[in-house]
Amino acid sequence: MNFRSLLAEFIGTFAIVFIGVGAIVADHLTNGAVGLTGIALAFGFIVAAVATATIPISGGHLNPAVSFSMLITGNMSVKEFIAYVVVQCLGALAASSLMMSANSPLSLEAVNFGIPMVGESATPGMAAITEIVLTFLLVFVIFSTAVDKRAPKLGGLLIGLTIAVDVLMGGPVSGGSMNPARWLGPAVVGGDYMNGWLYWVGPFAGGALAAIAYTSVFQEKRNPSE
Repeated sequence: MNFRSLLAEFIGTFAIVFIGVGAIVADHLTNGAVGLTGIALAFGFIVAAVATATIPISGGHLNPAVSFSMLITGNMSVKEFIAYVVVQCLGALAASSLMMSANSPLSLEAVNFGIPMVGESATPGMAAITEIVLTFLLVFVIFSTAVDKRAPKLGGLLIGLTIAVDVLMGGPVSGGSMNPARWLGPAVVGGDYMNGWLYWVGPFAGGALAAIAYTSVFQEKRNPSE
């Protein structure tokens, strides 16, 4: 861990929240012209871009749940994990704060500051299960395309595509967050912490399950003599 890796995590998480929430605001300002598909693609494309850019520098976590999955599989230390989560949350908070300056407060209030929310036809339990499953899929793809040494050099693109389809499915149910920092930044700026537990518990649980499943079953075991 060094300053460059922490800065990369800050910038990457900042970009995800700024572009993603910006797409939600743009959908409101254009009377729905962007739509769920456009919002999902905005999140997917920016994740693909910044993950590709930061994987060589910091591992491209950009998400406390991803960092937690790396911690429990021995890919990072507790000290590194804490530092990564702090800068990821700071990046999300900085993006949300700047979004407040770049847009009318009324526009942000109209979309509840871009805070992931439980859908009108869903329950917190349904949303939590959705966050667990969506994050499981995300972290499984991360391990198979960016962590596993056998993986093709397409990690950033495939991670971004996974984010896009996850948001398409999960947006109306849980907001399709998969990322505690993505929830925290807008929640702090908007002062709304309703159901905040599920945006931490769900992604952490899903990420942990995916990491354990992949490393236990699918990852090629290293030769002890290597």
